[in-house]
Amino acid sequence: MALDDLKSAVPDYAKDLRLNLGSVIGNSDLPAQQLWGTVLACAIATRSPIVLRELEPEARAHLSPEAYTAAKSAAAVMAMNNVFYRTRHLLSDPEYGTLRAGLRMNVIGNPGVEKADFELWSLAVSAINGCGQCLDSHEQVLRKAGVDRETVQEAFKIASVLQAVGTTLDAEAALTATV
Repeated sequence: MALDDLKSAVPDYAKDLRLNLGSVIGNSDLPAQQLWGTVLACAIATRSPIVLRELEPEARAHLSPEAYTAAKSAAAVMAMNNVFYRTRHLLSDPEYGTLRAGLRMNVIGNPGVEKADFELWSLAVSAINGCGQCLDSHEQVLRKAGVDRETVQEAFKIASVLQAVGTTLDAEAALTATV
């Protein structure tokens, strides 16, 4: 199982991450599609080849082809949106907020899966990418759709643990690489 391989790769100094990885994925109460879509979208968003390589096969096995594609689409469109909306929000000139974005993001309107699942994956990716405006927007859509706070928190817990695992494993790989 890839999750076990990933956990065993986490060094002892990051034992908490190993334990958290097991609990947020291995003991999640999320339905399989929400869980594995979140895992896949976040694995992509971490930019960690190790995390993505280890978790993608298991995500693919748990997701329909449509959900697999939608999770990858969430990671892709949010990589763009998180930079755009975070930058617009951080600029001190409020006039940027009145300008038309002019960016294509059709997948948000028709993701190929339940809207709430796509929104959950988008929220999790936005947590990794640090876009407060996107986090607020996706959280509001999820709450209006009847998704409870515990489910929303599960998504950003997965995001936080995968980001930390990716950072740690990539650092270890860089430190042990021979030149």
